[in-house]
Amino acid sequence: MKQIKQQEIAERLNLSRATVSRCFTNHKGINPETRARVFEEASQLGYHHLSSRVVKSDEKTTTLGVLICNDVDDSETTEYESPWRNLLKGISEYSQIKGIDLSIHFIDPTAKSIDSKSYRDLLNHHGKDWDGILLLYPFPKDVLDALSLKFPCVSLVEQRSKNHHNCVDVDHYQGIALLVNHLFELGHSRISFYSKKYKLSQSWSLKRAGAYFAKMTQLGLDFDQDQMINVHPDRMVQLEESFDLAAEQVKNGITAIVCAADHQAYDLINGLRERGIKVPEDVSVTGFDGIEAPDDTLKLCTVKIPNQQIGYFATERVFELLNKRYSPASHTLLGCTLLEGNSVRKL
Repeated sequence: MKQIKQQEIAERLNLSRATVSRCFTNHKGINPETRARVFEEASQLGYHHLSSRVVKSDEKTTTLGVLICNDVDDSETTEYESPWRNLLKGISEYSQIKGIDLSIHFIDPTAKSIDSKSYRDLLNHHGKDWDGILLLYPFPKDVLDALSLKFPCVSLVEQRSKNHHNCVDVDHYQGIALLVNHLFELGHSRISFYSKKYKLSQSWSLKRAGAYFAKMTQLGLDFDQDQMINVHPDRMVQLEESFDLAAEQVKNGITAIVCAADHQAYDLINGLRERGIKVPEDVSVTGFDGIEAPDDTLKLCTVKIPNQQIGYFATERVFELLNKRYSPASHTLLGCTLLEGNSVRKL
């Protein structure tokens, strides 16, 4: 296997070799965004830094494992801004303040058990150096349970687990409520919910679907199961078929569609356009994330997630757990902000 050097990382990011080196040694002169970019590139290339700094006998270097349950190929897409990159900025910011070393790894999302080869190799080669773990993206339940027994863990998304686990996430209900309220104020009452089919069930998508259900009920608006695309596990469809279902909804009187994520909304807008349906003229579409819009695309009506703050507070929480691991688990949910955009219209 090719040995990755810091110079290669520097060249790929158009940075100096010295800047890359300082990112791995918590140099105060490096801003968190640059450090996050270096860590991202290093983890994608398979580079793992071995600290060479001298540690005093009474000083212990804190190392956190940052596990990203996502394919490297998926994370490298440049079509849409990836929210996890901003999470990493917040993680980098706090770890720099506290002098924490980070060990960042992409995890195969199809690995369902901690006994699988990918987890065994990871824990054997790197896990012995970890004091705690930050978890990005939903993990399989059995993996989450096993990791939480081995390490102090904080998840950056609410997840299902038989054990109580610490979490810092966005308030999904508040975000969906902002969107549905906004559409309702614009005169929309026939509102549907749309999500994409993923390899693994995405807890964040289900939480946003649940929030949609709750808000529609609270407002007294009529809706049925057919207005929720790719929510129930027995009713999942592939991308093109999901566009067909959404187009059929519009033909049957739906005037607005709430998407579980921004990248879903942008894909849906394109899919509807190919089927002769214009946004927002024929139907209003909203997202959820607040990512940067692709070129030549409508400015999406969405909610902005404070991803950098989530990353910061999650790292702060796992650092606290190192000294009081068995304290009661806490869930911290941060609020988001409505961005009105021009993908919706008043009826």
